Amino acid sequence: MAEFDEPFDRWHKKYPKQGDTPCRCGTKRKPLFPSADHGRGQQWQARYTDPAGKPRRPAFTTWQEARDHLDEVRVALRTGTWVDPDVGKQKVEFFATQMIERRRKKKKNDSTTETYASHLRNYILPFAGNREAQTLTRRDTMKFVDHLAERLEDSPYYAVQIFKTWRILMNYMIDEDVALPANICARIELPEYEDRVAVPLSVQQVYSLAAAMRKVEPRYEILIWIAACAGLREGEALGLTRDRVAWSEDLLYVEEQRQGGKTKRLKTKASYATLPVDHFLVEKLAWHVATFPQVEPVGREGERKRRLRGYVPPPDEGLIVTNRFGRPVRRNSLNERWQQAVELAGLPAGTRFHDLKHFYTSRLGASGQHDPKTVQALSRHARFEETWDTYAHPPVAVEGVTVSVFSGLFSELDTDELVPAPADGGDVQAAYGAPLVQSST
Repeated sequence: MAEFDEPFDRWHKKYPKQGDTPCRCGTKRKPLFPSADHGRGQQWQARYTDPAGKPRRPAFTTWQEARDHLDEVRVALRTGTWVDPDVGKQKVEFFATQMIERRRKKKKNDSTTETYASHLRNYILPFAGNREAQTLTRRDTMKFVDHLAERLEDSPYYAVQIFKTWRILMNYMIDEDVALPANICARIELPEYEDRVAVPLSVQQVYSLAAAMRKVEPRYEILIWIAACAGLREGEALGLTRDRVAWSEDLLYVEEQRQGGKTKRLKTKASYATLPVDHFLVEKLAWHVATFPQVEPVGREGERKRRLRGYVPPPDEGLIVTNRFGRPVRRNSLNERWQQAVELAGLPAGTRFHDLKHFYTSRLGASGQHDPKTVQALSRHARFEETWDTYAHPPVAVEGVTVSVFSGLFSELDTDELVPAPADGGDVQAAYGAPLVQSST
């Protein structure tokens, strides 16, 4: 008889010794002799050996409960569906930490991983980090969503994003053989929110935004042109270096981005590209490099103070855009200046840096000069529907635009005066004065 065919009686000896005194549990015909564990804990053990060779000894109150468990184990072992019951006893925090560590070891997208880590650290672990994973139920998910809805009452979109991280964690724990309900995240009523809508920028608004950034922080103006005329994302624009610009061929080699001042991989494989750009943008880049040295110069007194404190210039990483101290620009610094420029340019408060990428793709799509797949390739989107469903907005004022037309869009508007773009798309050129940017050629 195999070891898991019958439950084991913990309270009574299987092989009593001579002279042992029977207890009251037995009968005259079938006496029972107490063991050292008699009367302590649950009486019946379901004994078996798991696939890893580890002995298992779960205890139950009745013989029938133990027998039913053994029957279930027998089927699971034969079908290969047996799950380690100890896995679910780990804390939720254990699995959350493990999930993030595995993403980093597998070199998953850094930005996404950091987003998950932030959601876990600030919201999920304070709510359920000390719970045993196997004790979570669908009701806990509902309570968590209610908690988020109350805590983030003014940010329902963010609450939904945090719930998605919760769902990812639950699925991860299920994959790790934690016995969670299959419907733990199913049919959960989430807070209502309005989808983020890209602000469809006109040519005049983009120009006004660049002029505003020139007033706020001149070093950052070129970022507006890089995003609007090449479609680079924020991190990609911050990570663009001089050696990744083919100056005589009007090409950008998009190969990395900067996040937190550090070099990171790009968003997707489709993000890597040798990107043809308008010569207008190359001229802007050349003028910026010639105008803004890596470290902003200081006067004699500033130089004296630098020498006194042993100042050492940071290494030249070849970045197109640095802060005035010669170091990589961080997102919080750019975002602060961005908000100021948006307000100064008279643009909607919800205008984001990413809206410049929308502007780039919508101009390409509205031009009629490129077939849809070419627009997708220039926009560096992994999926075709992302290009057209998300980014291709109806043209605001100009039709027949091609890649080389960015110079035509902006060169006539180059001025020193900052005038908010007319909401009705009126004559902007008449509102501006002398040319702003001197050509490098």
